[in-house]
Amino acid sequence: MSEAPAVSAFNDATSVRSRPGDSDASDRTYDVTLDPGWAILGKPNGGYLLALLGRAGCDIVGTTHPLAISGHYLRAPEAGPAEVRAVEIRRGRRASTSRATLWQGDKPCIEALVTSGELAMFATDYTSSPVPVLPPPQECAPPETHRFAPEIFEHCELRLDPATVPFPTPTGEATIRFWFRLRDGSEPNASTLILATDIGPPTVFNLRHYGWAPTVELTVLVRGLPAPGWLLCETTCQLVAGGWFDENATIWDSTGHLVAQSRQLALLGEPPAKD
Repeated sequence: MSEAPAVSAFNDATSVRSRPGDSDASDRTYDVTLDPGWAILGKPNGGYLLALLGRAGCDIVGTTHPLAISGHYLRAPEAGPAEVRAVEIRRGRRASTSRATLWQGDKPCIEALVTSGELAMFATDYTSSPVPVLPPPQECAPPETHRFAPEIFEHCELRLDPATVPFPTPTGEATIRFWFRLRDGSEPNASTLILATDIGPPTVFNLRHYGWAPTVELTVLVRGLPAPGWLLCETTCQLVAGGWFDENATIWDSTGHLVAQSRQLALLGEPPAKD
């Protein structure tokens, strides 16, 4: 990969700009631009949007890192101008809480509750989730060589574990493991971890449920700052029923530390229409 840029494309795409006069207020409006390059077939990726809301939620309470963020997806926004309305709920010594809502065209699109503070590269005291064993990235499959090649893959590089690739033949087990990094060479940070939890192909592809899988609710726990290098991601599904499915993601950094977890509820959608 090339040398890491001073400002990564992801940091630029998730930037929030407080309106003049709002900098000292406990409720602020931030102007944002939803970048079309971080989309899936025209719709901005849910993890990308949640990371953007996390930055506004941290800014309004003067913290650096999201610790836990839960987003409810009300409607899908379009690429282009939008705004985030953030409210300070509580400032604490170790954790602060805020609310951030993405608005576009006078309609709320995502409502997020953000707990934030300061993270470090913590040592692991206990984990019940051992690091999965899969081939190195160069021996894994890039998903864009199959039928799943959204715009966001211009910025994000994924390498799927051959044992869990859903194409061309689904495995029958709702699990997908993959390596992930940003293509511009920028190293992962707390916001990148939020993106990573929602970047892989839906696990239900391995159950032959192809098509849209819109997120309804996504909660991400950021457990520590990641070391430089590839992130190792594992996503699983526990239940598919009534047109709904859950998806759980676990993220390890290049040193094997578990650095993020997530759980989301999503809809089983219809395959996108062909042109």
